[in-house]
Amino acid sequence: MATAKLYNGAGQVQGTVELPASLFAQPVHRQALYEAVRCFLANQRQGTHDTQTRAEVAYSTAKLFRQKGTGRARAGSAGSPTRVGGGVAFGPHPRDYSYKLPRKIKRVALKSALSDRAVNERVNVVEDFALEAPQTKAVAGMLKAMDLPGRHTLLVLPVDGDRLWKSARNIKGVRVLRSHELNAYTILWADNLVFTRAALAGAEEVFGS
Repeated sequence: MATAKLYNGAGQVQGTVELPASLFAQPVHRQALYEAVRCFLANQRQGTHDTQTRAEVAYSTAKLFRQKGTGRARAGSAGSPTRVGGGVAFGPHPRDYSYKLPRKIKRVALKSALSDRAVNERVNVVEDFALEAPQTKAVAGMLKAMDLPGRHTLLVLPVDGDRLWKSARNIKGVRVLRSHELNAYTILWADNLVFTRAALAGAEEVFGS
């Protein structure tokens, strides 16, 4: 059974807590991780790149010079792909790079990423705490007191953790996800995972089966 350190809202160690085996004690499937990361990055691409063809460049269509008698190679268009400033042959045009990964592979990749972080003792749990209003200083102070190694931290919050989400979203090196938004890419990006107790239960409910 994988375990994680348990902290209070002030970032002080309170003991340890057992992590759900259905999420944190699974075999690490490297191929599934590769496919999940590749799919995630492809879906982030805007695909707005574009080049002009010879029909789209703004050049006169008049023949540059007469066909014969100049000693030069014949040339009929300033927009030819063989000329500087001309159109681009077979260049990129706007397209959609996104695609869907099978649900089972996404689930295997997610559990593999969580298990990898658990094996390396990079998973931490914080007791549920509430803020009367969004307060970045409070969350930043908690994370600083936890003294987590590395530069990147993923803070996983419950679905109704709006105030905590607003408090943590601007902290440097911290990304915030709700428990049902977990994905393999962001988990692998993070050096440390910090779950609230409610978020841990929510993740088990959604992804544990």
